[in-house]
This record gives sequence, C-alpha cells and structure tokens, in this order.
Amino acid sequence: MKIYLHRYLVIFLIFFPSFSYGDNCPILCGVAPGFKQIDPHTLLSPANLIKDFPSINKNGSVNVVIEIPAGRTDKWEIRKSDGALTWNIKKGKPRVVKYIGYPGNYGMIPQTMLPKELGGDGDALDAIVLGPTLERGSVIKARLIGVLKLLDNGEQDDKLIAVNPDSPFTNIMSIKELDKKFNGITDILETWFINYKGLGEIQSKGFGDTKDAKFILHKANSYFLNRNKN
Repeated sequence: MKIYLHRYLVIFLIFFPSFSYGDNCPILCGVAPGFKQIDPHTLLSPANLIKDFPSINKNGSVNVVIEIPAGRTDKWEIRKSDGALTWNIKKGKPRVVKYIGYPGNYGMIPQTMLPKELGGDGDALDAIVLGPTLERGSVIKARLIGVLKLLDNGEQDDKLIAVNPDSPFTNIMSIKELDKKFNGITDILETWFINYKGLGEIQSKGFGDTKDAKFILHKANSYFLNRNKN
C-alpha cells in the first residue's frame, strides 16, 4: 500500500498546530518583524494596526491585519485602545479555540467599524484570507471575493472572504469562481465557523457575493472615518 506521508503531515499540523513551532518556542515565533513583546499576552507594533493602514488600497485590494494565522488555535486580537496585538483572555486564561485550527488566515480590516444598528458587532470587520499561512501581525493586500453571513447568538457576525494574490487563488474573483475551481472550500469555511464555538452557537445565512462584501466594507469604512474625524 502506498503511503502519502506529506498528506498525513499536513493533517497532523492542522490538528496540532503548536507542534510545528516547538514546545519551547518563544511568543515571537511566527510573528511579523518589528513587534515588541510587552508581556506574555501583548505584542506592540510600531504602527497602530487599526488607524495607520487604509481599508482599501488604490488598486482596489483590501488590507487585512492577520491576528490568527491559518492552522492556529490561540486567539489573538487587535486592542481598540492602541492597536496592539493581544491574546484574548477568557475566565482568566489565554483563550485557545477548542477545535481544529483556523481554516485560513484570520484577521481584521483596519479603519473599519460597524455598530449593531448597521449590521455589525461594534468592532472592526473580520476577514479570512485564503492562501498559505502568514505571520501574526502581518498586513496583507488581499482581494475581496465575498462574505459568509453568520449569526453569533442571534447577533450579526459576518466574515469577509478574501484571497491572497500570491497563492493558488490568484485568479479567483468571486465565491462562484471559488466553488467552481476549488470545490469544497466554502463548505469547509461554513462548517468550521458554525461549529468551532460548539453546536448551535452560530448559524449561517449563507454566502454573499463580491458586491455584498464591498457594500459592507464601504459602509464600515465610512462609519469609521466619520467617527474619527479630527
């Protein structure tokens, strides 16, 4: 029987992502250059990751700050007060997702905010970038292709879907094209998000197209800019 060892290695690293970094790896392993470790749960960037990068670049791509690299389970997020990266604390302990690692590079889009009355959760927009694993804290110029519409305990919690141009998804322009050329990926994304917090916690309302995603992005960017006028 022929054994494909590389396939088993990939599966192993998805289920046990910390192993790939080593048991004694310091906190800065897998983190973008320039960050300073303030404490075991805080990484300070030279730039404010919320305010110092535009949402949309001149070429139409979107900036996504990577908080959780693909395959990881340790849940980091950008702190609103200063744009630092912090490990989310829940019940006094650093939060680790009790599920398989994230199916893509998860993060936020800078200079965005959407209150609940406008269909958001009061925070920056969430995005997941399909492609190779990226460093935590890196800012990638990605192409927006759609949105996964979710309800988290009854509240809107959409996830924008983007692709890394430097990846096999370089020519993908829409969710429809993703389904056609990479069958099963949207099923993986939807299955992961509706199950990672536990059965029944999150409900899916399906995927929206690129137009829907861009509408949400522009609305959140406009709200942020108006709210932060000097």
